[in-house]
Amino acid sequence: MTIRVLLADDQAMIRGGLRLILEDQEDLTVVGEAADGPAAVELARRLRPDVCLVDIRMPGLDGIDVTRALAGPGVPDPLRVVVVTTFDLDEYVHGALRAGAVGFVLKGAAPALLIEAVRAAHAGDALISPSLTLRLLRGLTPAPAPAAAPPDRPLSARETEVVRAIARGRTNQEIAADLFITLSTVKSHLTAVQQKLGARNRVEIAAWAWQHRLVDRP
Repeated sequence: MTIRVLLADDQAMIRGGLRLILEDQEDLTVVGEAADGPAAVELARRLRPDVCLVDIRMPGLDGIDVTRALAGPGVPDPLRVVVVTTFDLDEYVHGALRAGAVGFVLKGAAPALLIEAVRAAHAGDALISPSLTLRLLRGLTPAPAPAAAPPDRPLSARETEVVRAIARGRTNQEIAADLFITLSTVKSHLTAVQQKLGARNRVEIAAWAWQHRLVDRP
């Protein structure tokens, strides 16, 4: 299956670079580009891509407004939006997630992280740049989340290792390499962990890990 991606960024050079990174993968294709917020919303609604990569600062509508229009509360048949930006301000991270984004990736991140964020979004998961994970969780931990309750079934030793790695912001590929297991095995563990914790995505898994002190607090 090919994942169809829309790019929204006011810099043509950035859009070109993102296109090169994505289309180097057999399962990813760019179906459209937009240079401003209103064009991004119109094009996304018309093309219905699987994933929208949206910059924060754009003319007309910023990335958070675009995200809210495409994926926010009350939007019928919402699209999956990953925010890609140079700016790692906390207000942008929280604003994008509240607006409905399922990912937040810095432009300086490795191409592998961008690719994994797109695939995760398509799969219904969420991925945040590792450099932002601890700061994000610092804001999440004071308020208990639904995933904070102890699991009905205890986590296995390997599942606990995977949870700790997620809480530290590791990607699936990095977890596989660190634990000397396959990528498909990591995904299987993630599925099992989500079921046991009642977590919707890896962000909630990480929040649960911090709340239960499976890793040292930042």
